[in-house]
Amino acid sequence: MFGRQNNPYGGQRGQRGRRGGKSIWGMLVIFLLMGGFYVFKYLSTSQVNEITGEKQFISLSPEQEVAIGLQSAPSMVQQHGGLHPDQEAQQFVDQIGEKLVNSTVVRQSGYRYDFHLLADPNVVNAFALPGGQVFITAALFSKLQNEHQLAGVLGHEIGHVIHRHGAERIAKMELTKGLTGAAVIASGDYGTAQAAQMIGNLINMKYGRDQELESDDWGIRLMLEAGFEPLEMIKVMDILEEASGGGKRQPEFQSSHPSPENRREKIREAVQRYRGTMN
Repeated sequence: MFGRQNNPYGGQRGQRGRRGGKSIWGMLVIFLLMGGFYVFKYLSTSQVNEITGEKQFISLSPEQEVAIGLQSAPSMVQQHGGLHPDQEAQQFVDQIGEKLVNSTVVRQSGYRYDFHLLADPNVVNAFALPGGQVFITAALFSKLQNEHQLAGVLGHEIGHVIHRHGAERIAKMELTKGLTGAAVIASGDYGTAQAAQMIGNLINMKYGRDQELESDDWGIRLMLEAGFEPLEMIKVMDILEEASGGGKRQPEFQSSHPSPENRREKIREAVQRYRGTMN
């Protein structure tokens, strides 16, 4: 009697286990097929940057980057309180920016560079959109002590444009989004989606720090080519560190930017390296 009752239950457990096994393999196949498609799509966008010579995975053309930058610029201005009303200050920013473009290899990039002084008195920041739209807030501009430091800030942002960092980030975010979607469809588990998104965010965060160091390096090169003093970038790092709260800032691994200490070290190395090659 007990034996007859145990056999059906055992059979049911075996069937559930087989169904579960098939389900796991099915989810894996779906994820591999969909994930493979997005990885292949990402890898097929390989391009060589004509200025830096590096191989990049970018789906946008330079013309599309310019269009994105021009289209997005008005909203960026609006978010930061509009353009600064001081025309002399704006002309000074234009003068330094144009010197960095016209007297260096940047002029060969083909991008349209515009430099905007924003009215924002609170947010210490500078940023660039794909295609050559460069911005600096009044809060940061007011803390700079000379034209060399301004050249360092603008040179760094031009570096983002030249390295096509915005387009790289767009391509990588598309890949992350595709892989996350593949995980959700394959498993139907939102927890899996959260885990995949977290991994994707960590990948993109690390990538962001690499971009910042690349742009620091490029900014130093431009400063030297244009006749500015590159070691003034060390003082810019002091300004940024003070604005971020000094020692209260979060650890480097949890930030989208490298630590000021790391950036200072890399800047000194870049100054020594480029001065050696340009002399």
